[in-house]
Amino acid sequence: MKDSTTESRFEKDTDTWSVLENILREGAQRMLIQAIENEVDEFIEKHSLKVDENGHRIVVRNGHLPERVIVSGLGPFSVKRPRVDDRKLDPEKDERVSSTILPRYLRKIPSVDNLIPVLYLKGISTNGFQEALASILGEGAKGLSAANIVRLKKSWEDDFLAWTRRDLSGRKYAYIWADGIHFNVRLDSERSCILVIMGADSDGNKELLAVSDGYRESADSWTEMLLGLKKQGIEVDPKLAIGDGALGFWKALDKVFPETKRQRCWVHKTANILDKMPKSVQSKAKSLIHEMYMAETEENALKAYDHFVSSFQDKYPKAVGCLTKDKEDLFTFYSFPGVHWIHIRTTNPIESTFATVRLRTKRTKGCGSRTATLSMVWKLCCEAEKTWKKLKGYKLIPKVLQGVFCKDGVLEDAA
Repeated sequence: MKDSTTESRFEKDTDTWSVLENILREGAQRMLIQAIENEVDEFIEKHSLKVDENGHRIVVRNGHLPERVIVSGLGPFSVKRPRVDDRKLDPEKDERVSSTILPRYLRKIPSVDNLIPVLYLKGISTNGFQEALASILGEGAKGLSAANIVRLKKSWEDDFLAWTRRDLSGRKYAYIWADGIHFNVRLDSERSCILVIMGADSDGNKELLAVSDGYRESADSWTEMLLGLKKQGIEVDPKLAIGDGALGFWKALDKVFPETKRQRCWVHKTANILDKMPKSVQSKAKSLIHEMYMAETEENALKAYDHFVSSFQDKYPKAVGCLTKDKEDLFTFYSFPGVHWIHIRTTNPIESTFATVRLRTKRTKGCGSRTATLSMVWKLCCEAEKTWKKLKGYKLIPKVLQGVFCKDGVLEDAA
């Protein structure tokens, strides 16, 4: 039997959230309408001095366009954009009215584009999309029928295939991050993970470079992926590659970009070491590992390294062996600008992008097509890419590309 107090409290909370959602939705609607009105007012004011032979303004309001329903994360809401009569403007001198806030064909807020790939990767069938979207966006989430979803997915697949063939000639990348993402989406047992490569270009912008599927992160899969980047026009080896311990990637890197230096991801390395130690000592071990990669100088980092080895060698040789086998690739970041260390010690740029998807998906009974799955993952990456920020200290990237390395994070020519 349900507790009446708990039940009434639940109903009250539900009502509260319903009211709050309505307030937020109405507020967003008012803000959008006001922004559109201001945009129209500015356009009319800009042309206020232009008149016809009778002295009448040639740019004026003319009612409103038909009401349009916009689907957003807060649910659907309707807006009317003011109609402007600007037909008398000289097309060779003046641009016609065009809203940057509410483009002509916009029917849903771009963030909704995140939902469709996630639902697909979760295993929702095309016919189930409308019900799933309605439960998230509200019953008014129209215009997203099964037929529309199919067309949208097809357009993304076409865009993805075009993206994989884009021209990268002349592009240079100071850093690249590589990782194999195992989040059990629509992949068959033969293709067990998604391979992702990101790069930092000459301006310090993070950029998605490649997305593919691979067989257990094999050297052949990574080689095919890196050779694809070369085929697209990347001729200069990146200065540094950051990745985990997958031997396939490092073998492929040596083959395709032999001049690129290596940096093992400290997050992966820490997890691998601690996994070989009992929980009773993991806290202390983690603290010592932290001292290694957070040290101000490589000398101090190596002292912390030696301390860890001497402290645990006898009792936990496997954990120490996990650390020592990659010694040469763990401290490479000290040869690069100190302001970049936060970016190049780990593969976090990739990890953070896929964290939500990886944690919330389950393997489905049936697999989608390879292209469809990759295009959905790519679409999620593209949406995430919009929020990526430039590297800190991006003005030093040209120095890195010139091959000016550092001593403990300080540029040699700046000493």
